[in-house]
Amino acid sequence: MEEFNRLINNQLKTMDKLLRLQSEIEKCQDIEKQLLALQEESEVITIQEEIQLKKQELKSIHDRFESQTEAVILYFQQQQEAIR
Repeated sequence: MEEFNRLINNQLKTMDKLLRLQSEIEKCQDIEKQLLALQEESEVITIQEEIQLKKQELKSIHDRFESQTEAVILYFQQQQEAIR
């Protein structure tokens, strides 16, 4: 059970990172819209690059979260088999 709790705890930490990064991306996208409205082309390019980097990081964290989910499911199934 201790291992299961550790796996879940890691997954919760990853979910927190996912949510935080998604929020940052949304903020950057809002800034992008404002800059576009002001026609600040050089600033728009900079913020677009930042958005792309954050999206890449988001994908990496999302992939880690999926892997952690699979580990939790596998561990749970193994524990259920051990009980039977």
